[in-house]
Amino acid sequence: MKRLAVLGHPVSHSRSPAMQNAALAELGLDDWSYEAIDVAPDEFEVKVREMAAGDWVGANVTVPHKGAALAVADELSEVAREIGAANTLHFEEGRIHAYNTDAKGLLTLLPESVEGSRALVLGAGGAARAVVWTLVRNGAAVDVWNRTELRSRNLCEDLGGTPVSEPEQAGYDLIANTTAVGLRGEDPFSELPLSAEGFRPEQLVVDLVYSDRPTALLSAAKERRSETIDGLAVLVAQGAVSLKIWTGQEPPLEAMRKAARSN
Repeated sequence: MKRLAVLGHPVSHSRSPAMQNAALAELGLDDWSYEAIDVAPDEFEVKVREMAAGDWVGANVTVPHKGAALAVADELSEVAREIGAANTLHFEEGRIHAYNTDAKGLLTLLPESVEGSRALVLGAGGAARAVVWTLVRNGAAVDVWNRTELRSRNLCEDLGGTPVSEPEQAGYDLIANTTAVGLRGEDPFSELPLSAEGFRPEQLVVDLVYSDRPTALLSAAKERRSETIDGLAVLVAQGAVSLKIWTGQEPPLEAMRKAARSN
C-alpha cells in the first residue's frame, strides 16, 4: 500500500481524505490510501522522519505546521523557499522534498490578472505567505493585516506588501481571509477589520475557511454582489497540484470537487 496523509493540529475537520481518496479511486490507484493524522507541533519532525523512512509517499501539511515542514525538508522547491512555507511533502528514498501548492492553486482560481490591483490579505501564517507571494509576484499592491502587527511587518519584509492596522475595506479589488476565523463559527466581523456592509460589487473576496455552507464572510460579500471564492475551491485547487506531484498523473478535478463538497 502506498500511503498519503494530511498532517495538522487539529485536523479532524479536513476534507482532504475524502477528496484525495476519491481522486485515487478515479485514477484506478487501488493500492494507494490517504488519511488524516493529528500531530502536535512538538511531535511533527519525528513523525515526518518516520514517514519518510517507511511506506509513505507523501503528505499535505496544514495549520500549524507549514513552517516546520519547510525546516524538516532535505530539499525545497524554489517556490516553497521563496514563500517560506510548505504544504506538501514528497518522500523519495528516505529524503524529504517540500513544495508549496497553495500559490499555484490560488492562481488557477483567480478570474483575471491581478496586475495593477489592490489587495488585502488577512493573516500572517503559512497560507497568508503563499497568498501574498502569489499576488505580489503577479503585480498586485498588497496590504497585510494581522492581529499581531509584528507578524504582518515581518511577512511584508520577507515577501513585499505593506502592513496595515486599519484597512479601508471598500478600497480593495481583492480581499483574502487566510485566518482561521469562522472555522468554529466565530463572527468574522467581530474578529476581523471588516464590516458586513463594507463589501462592494465587483470586489473579489476569498475565504480559505470552508464548511458545508457559505461562511458568514462570503454570505455578506455575496449580498453586496461581490465575487467570491470559497475555501473548498482553494482546497481542491492546491490538492490537485499535490496529487500530481505524488502520482505523476493528471488530477480528476470533478471527482475531487464532488467529494470535497459532499463529505
